[in-house]
Amino acid sequence: MMDGQPVLVPSPHMIGGGLAIVVAWLIDGVWGEPPARWHPVVWMGRYLAWAGAWAAPAVPAPPDAACRAWWRGTLAWWAGAAVVVACAVALQAALALLPSVWQGLLLGVCLKPMFAWRMLRNEVAAVEAALARSLSAGRAQVQRLVSRDVHTLDEADVRGAALSTLAENLNDSVVAPLLWFAVAGLPGAALYRYANTADAMWGYRGPRGGRDWTWAGRWAARTDDVLSWLPARLTALLLWGTRPRCASAPTKGHTWRWRQLRAQARRTPSPNGGWPMAALALGLGVGLRKPGVYVLNEAGRAPQPADTACALRWCQSVVSLLAVGALVALLAGLSAEGWR
Repeated sequence: MMDGQPVLVPSPHMIGGGLAIVVAWLIDGVWGEPPARWHPVVWMGRYLAWAGAWAAPAVPAPPDAACRAWWRGTLAWWAGAAVVVACAVALQAALALLPSVWQGLLLGVCLKPMFAWRMLRNEVAAVEAALARSLSAGRAQVQRLVSRDVHTLDEADVRGAALSTLAENLNDSVVAPLLWFAVAGLPGAALYRYANTADAMWGYRGPRGGRDWTWAGRWAARTDDVLSWLPARLTALLLWGTRPRCASAPTKGHTWRWRQLRAQARRTPSPNGGWPMAALALGLGVGLRKPGVYVLNEAGRAPQPADTACALRWCQSVVSLLAVGALVALLAGLSAEGWR
């Protein structure tokens, strides 16, 4: 108390963390991704490619390779995770010696590679532009986003694959890294990005690229499931709360409930990916399917070009909402600092 008035002491993390997210969001919007040679996630991928060749047995795998592959995959994952977290901890500790504003600015530069909205938005929009030229061009473009065989997909399935990728990566590339940054700072965001990249490269239930990942990638897949559990549901909640206002979306009187969303989300093999995908499918009123794997909102119509535009605006509103939240935290911290 001072002269009967409370003294408000701002949290340095509130100022530095809020500013870092705002800076990362601005860098992403203006410049997008850094060059590959300077991109930490690219470095993670190179390590995982090298370590994966050691951990996963070549196809056909010998019968006794399962236990060895599991141990190698687990050890290789932990070795990479230890380096990633150690570097992030050291970097954040060094930045903590600076004033909170400089700390937030530089922390935002470091956070940006863990956060990727502009690239995701542009890649999904490019699929729609390619489909406008031809089906084969659309298939070639969507192959950049998915691991499934695209050669037999029709126009609706190509568009649906792009929309599914948009929804799932809204979590993986935006909400989850920002949530883990809020929880554990730069080490949290970096660890999540490493785990998610490892799952994308190793998390397969069988052969891929001439190697058997059934056991070698199991730890990577399970860890990503754990770290993505809460963010995936938060992403679905954010989508649920920012319903689209598009001509292609269901009429204003059409509603869908959380219970309905949960039932649809359980139709996918992933315990997490189905949540944002189901939210997008129900909100747009479209069916999303991966042939032979899942169908979401099977009563929905086939996705149309207007649905892609609507989905991009919808996801942009979620990203903007997160940026506004970070800005509010920053202003609250700065305001409290001024009242000390």
